[in-house]
Amino acid sequence: MTLPAISRRLRHTAALLAATTLLAACSANADSGGGGGEPASITVAAASDLRLAFTDLGKRYEKDTGGKVIFTFGSSGQLSQQITKGAPFDVFASASTNYVDDVVKAGKGIESTRADYAYGRLAIWTNKAGDKTTSIKDLTDAKYGKIAIANPEHAPYGVAAVEALKDAGIYDQVKDRLVYGENISDTLRLATSGNAQSALVSLSLVINRTDGAYTLVPEKAHKPLRQVLVVTAPKDKQDAAKKFADLVNSAEGRKVMDKYGFVLPGERTSTG
Repeated sequence: MTLPAISRRLRHTAALLAATTLLAACSANADSGGGGGEPASITVAAASDLRLAFTDLGKRYEKDTGGKVIFTFGSSGQLSQQITKGAPFDVFASASTNYVDDVVKAGKGIESTRADYAYGRLAIWTNKAGDKTTSIKDLTDAKYGKIAIANPEHAPYGVAAVEALKDAGIYDQVKDRLVYGENISDTLRLATSGNAQSALVSLSLVINRTDGAYTLVPEKAHKPLRQVLVVTAPKDKQDAAKKFADLVNSAEGRKVMDKYGFVLPGERTSTG
């Protein structure tokens, strides 16, 4: 083989090595969540009662990690169905333990990451401050008009609302005045827009509102709204997803959840 041929062969081999090295680097960067070692962006499927609290926590996560978090809020049942059918979420935060059970059983959630993060509270919200209720039985008064609740077929707060109405012995009296939201945020929207005059909603969405008025529903009036999360991310994004899950249950995360009226694990009240 002549010297020019050897030289060409060496240059060709060097080019192949360089290309292989570049591809390996690109693959490594992709696994770490972005080019140049950038933090991974994560997607979080969360129950609608978490809209305000998780928006705050998302900002903290982004500040602490430099990564991005994208939220999809909805009813726990609908989000669970999407995840079991392959929707690419990295964390699932449910308002009910049952829907996390479904995700784990379907092989879409990592059992070891499953964690309780809060107990939700149900509240009666009226769109006129002067019409504040003293108890759920007040809803039998016609002045409270249409009563919005979340769809109990797939929304845990809707199930709790029906249970509370039945516990008070007034479900049959008010059932014809019930209107249904797709999730708890949509339920509140029905009342704030005037399509309903009152609503059974999550305390988290109304505790800091300056319009209308709310009254807590006693916890004993319905089954506990035990809220659970689980990591659902593929392997290359699990570390980033776990960081967000850990933030929710951190001291800082618990302060945020408390701000929005959630009862924290280990701090459940026996009254109210």
